[in-house]
Amino acid sequence: MHRVGLYPGTFDPVTNGHLDIIGRARKLVDTLIIGVAVNEAKKPLFTLEERVEMVRTETGRLNGPGLADIKVLPMHGLLMKFAEACGAHFIVRGLRAVQDFEYEFQMTAMNEQLNPDIETVFLMADVRHQAVASRLVKEIASLGGDISPFVTTPVRDALLAKYAK
Repeated sequence: MHRVGLYPGTFDPVTNGHLDIIGRARKLVDTLIIGVAVNEAKKPLFTLEERVEMVRTETGRLNGPGLADIKVLPMHGLLMKFAEACGAHFIVRGLRAVQDFEYEFQMTAMNEQLNPDIETVFLMADVRHQAVASRLVKEIASLGGDISPFVTTPVRDALLAKYAK
């Protein structure tokens, strides 16, 4: 069976924590789809198109033999409908802290009601990335702080360019 995983998120911006989860998830599936979500409630700094391109660029560096192919797609609407349309067998979620677990636990229970055939797999964030959140990275960047430990150089440059406007 060709195993397809879906890692959804807003990726505004993609962080080293996201890239860590993506790199490890690639070992579990044959194809990993990164679903870049529209979530206006989060008031994204980057447009959907910018975020998709940013994730494509960053994940392009993760190619290697014996690892899953990565596809980056814009994601609209309900997660489980998108997962079904992609043929996903697994939803991949990263966990950083207890509050992540509580939210993800509830989300997983609801998703299972919508489609019990799609499993959710949780990957713990590497200890170096457990405090990293896109929201915090944007806040640090907006206040002139050094975000280089949390994002790649191209992502840092894109963030700084946004705040320079």
